[in-house]
Amino acid sequence: MSKRIKKDTVPIAVMARAPTAGAVKTRLIPRLGAEGAAALHARLVRHAVATAVAAGLGKVTLWCTPDRHDPFFAACAADFGITLCTQPPGDLGERMLATFWSRSPQLLIGADCPALAPEHLREAAEVLERRDAVFLPAEDGGYVLIGLRRPIYALFTKMQWGVDTVMDETRKRLVEHSLSWSEPTVLWDVDRPEDYERLVREGLVQGIS
Repeated sequence: MSKRIKKDTVPIAVMARAPTAGAVKTRLIPRLGAEGAAALHARLVRHAVATAVAAGLGKVTLWCTPDRHDPFFAACAADFGITLCTQPPGDLGERMLATFWSRSPQLLIGADCPALAPEHLREAAEVLERRDAVFLPAEDGGYVLIGLRRPIYALFTKMQWGVDTVMDETRKRLVEHSLSWSEPTVLWDVDRPEDYERLVREGLVQGIS
């Protein structure tokens, strides 16, 4: 029988890039300009960290790239009382897997989903009490949250990331390895100009207008 997990002791990892103009939210640069896209990214990262802290589940770690020494990340650590880690080399899957090797069980989120709320994180933590994994799929075919009781190598290797088949392929691998999982809800992330317009309409992040 699997060891019972206390949902109030499930750590949360947040993965984020430094808000460098021209290197983040590139599909929004035609709409916002390089500086505007970087400023939006910075607000989204802070929103994600605030959401993780507000969930009150466990330790929150911000996994930073290119490294944790960027002044923006230092400010996040000071403002929210979180721990900073540098993302290791490798593709997205290798970097995600590294967070689970550092500690499990754990929830992992990115900084692109302003619709993610503390209650979503608490619900995901509850799922891990009875399942091997939990996912919050994204409307675009990926996922905005993954939670695992333990590192599962097969979910991250030889995966084509950034396409609309990521969640479908993940489900196939879960079945192939006889893993139990749940998908409590589907959310949306901010990548394209239409996503930005939706963000403005719904007013989910302070300072977006």
